[in-house]
Amino acid sequence: MSQIQKLLLIAHPDRHDTPALQRATALAGQCGASLHVIACVEPFATFSLLARHVQNDARENMLIAQRERWENECRLQRGRGVGVEMTSSVLWTTDLRTDLLQAIGELQPDLVIKDIQHESAFKRSFATPLDWFLLRECQQPLHLVHSAQHPLPRRIVAAVDPADPRTLINGINDRIIAAANGLALQCNAQLHLLYIYDCMPAYMANRAEGAVAWVDLVEDMRASLHNAFVRLADDHGVPQERRHFLMGTPLRGVSRFAQEHEMDVVVMGRVHRTGVERLIGSTTEHVLDQIPGSVLAVGA
Repeated sequence: MSQIQKLLLIAHPDRHDTPALQRATALAGQCGASLHVIACVEPFATFSLLARHVQNDARENMLIAQRERWENECRLQRGRGVGVEMTSSVLWTTDLRTDLLQAIGELQPDLVIKDIQHESAFKRSFATPLDWFLLRECQQPLHLVHSAQHPLPRRIVAAVDPADPRTLINGINDRIIAAANGLALQCNAQLHLLYIYDCMPAYMANRAEGAVAWVDLVEDMRASLHNAFVRLADDHGVPQERRHFLMGTPLRGVSRFAQEHEMDVVVMGRVHRTGVERLIGSTTEHVLDQIPGSVLAVGA
């Protein structure tokens, strides 16, 4: 990630001093970047049932409340003397996703920051969560924050997959590591490299070959994947003690590693998908429900 100069925080609709705000102000102060906060106000469930003049009054009151809230926060940040240039705007919207993408496109921030919003599996079956939508459609690097034990990250891990043909074609692994390394340099944080390799698909395809053949297959596969991982780590100068090559399923493996090693940020890739892949969702999308710290998603 190049030097961060412009940050955009998508404000939490209900809460104020959130992990994403803490992360955004810490990064802005560390990098000398400007921080703009956009607060989106949507009509409540029974808004359309109100008389027109009542709707107008309610909308204006909601906008004023949010505007005053964030203007006060901007004044507080300036008063703390930490050098954060913070501005805010309030947007009334009846089409949150479209309006957010339009605002992001107009502002062209170096990094978009937002609190992770957890949705139940039942709710996800009827509608794509906003975080998933942004992962798929937002063109800028997207930083989704669950918690910020350290507002300024201290430990950052780049989660890569050198075996996936798509990552080799579009160079996403290099971009993941570059983004993680850039953020680590700007935050004076440790950079780690993680690859969770999964042998189960190969087992399912070759289970008729017998146990001995399976053991040989796993060992050959492990050696091949490890060589690819080492080449990638060598290319980017990652120290030996910060390389992590582990067997498991990507979803559980990444989440478990981040928790056990107290990672503040997990940097992952996102690949645009269609059809069934879009319906199922990617590892990056599903890991949002399990990650203890935060995710930085880098586009292909």
